[in-house]
Amino acid sequence: MRDPRFRMALLLGLLAAVGPFAIDMYLPALPQVATDLGTTEAGAALTLTAYFLVFGIAQMIYGPMSDALGRKRPLVIGVSIFLVASVLAAMAPNIGTLIGARALQALGAATLMTVPRAVIRDMASGADAARMMSAIMIVISVSPMLAPLTGSMVMTFGGWREIFGVLAGASVLSLLLILFVLPESLPAERRQPVRLRAIWAGARRLLTDRTFLGLTMIGGFGMASFFVFLASGSFVYTREFGLSPTGFSLAFAINAVGFFGASQLSGRLSGRFGLERVISGAVSGFAAATVVLALVGWAGFASLPVVVGGLFIANACLGLALPTTMAMAMDPHPDIAGLAASIGGTIQMLTGGLMIAVTSLFLENSAVSMLSVIAGCGILAFLSAAAALTTRQLAA
Repeated sequence: MRDPRFRMALLLGLLAAVGPFAIDMYLPALPQVATDLGTTEAGAALTLTAYFLVFGIAQMIYGPMSDALGRKRPLVIGVSIFLVASVLAAMAPNIGTLIGARALQALGAATLMTVPRAVIRDMASGADAARMMSAIMIVISVSPMLAPLTGSMVMTFGGWREIFGVLAGASVLSLLLILFVLPESLPAERRQPVRLRAIWAGARRLLTDRTFLGLTMIGGFGMASFFVFLASGSFVYTREFGLSPTGFSLAFAINAVGFFGASQLSGRLSGRFGLERVISGAVSGFAAATVVLALVGWAGFASLPVVVGGLFIANACLGLALPTTMAMAMDPHPDIAGLAASIGGTIQMLTGGLMIAVTSLFLENSAVSMLSVIAGCGILAFLSAAAALTTRQLAA
């Protein structure tokens, strides 16, 4: 699909990849951060938790802002905040300052999650929107493969602080793309001033739409499983399985390949079989793969190849499910696409952040405990899909 929509999706993917890079590039450095700043593993993981929670809440700002000001200005504002926060993180003298800088980073990066979704809804709907979402996943899905490896490479020449210097450089490049390459997709006559009453009415409409909520929670629990892996995977892979930071990055990349490869099929399969059938099959596969993997772990067979292989299958199912659920959830709400993207993204990120915060109370950074929590996310995603698709069929 080498048309303007495809090129736009790739550009949006480049911008949206900055946020995942800020997470994934940093993962191999978590043990070093804990050592250098004199904190615990849980303290180092709080830098991720703070990022996810603020990232989720901040999306509520950029959606209405993009509906009122157009799509470009919120991107410029958010990326500028991200740039400042990256510099502050690079100079953080203690874990508290680093947590605050990561929260500020998330405040800026949230625009890169929300606004690209709204741009897609400006340009397409239905299966076409799913195809554009899949094209964005081409770029976003490459970042989990490249980001940890890039982080490991930076650490061989410097340390974790230099990682934030690289992120600052990426934000400068993003600003240039937004200012000089990205076109404005929301004309002035379609913009809606920020009115609290209108926002409340739109939010109430979305939050009482059971199909929207169910589809959003599929993504929420799917992302929560990924966040749990992000928070504990580097410790599990390096300490329990004895991998180096580079080895962890390569194992992590295998999971990303599964997600990336499957996401490229979502648009085609949605056009051929319909969105509902793709979602149902993908979420069922995700739940089954995670539950089986957890049971294998409890039986004492959670070796490195088994864990990597099982997570590859689970992430492949997520790669089919996430673009499709995003497209279906937003499709009935073109007039409040920015708000729908904000609320959907906020719910998903908060679900992931809260899952880390809650499970960190008993998550032992072992393979078995990590896989058990991921399986719980798979079961909850399956239940959300069943509720959403049943409601949609009854309403049809």
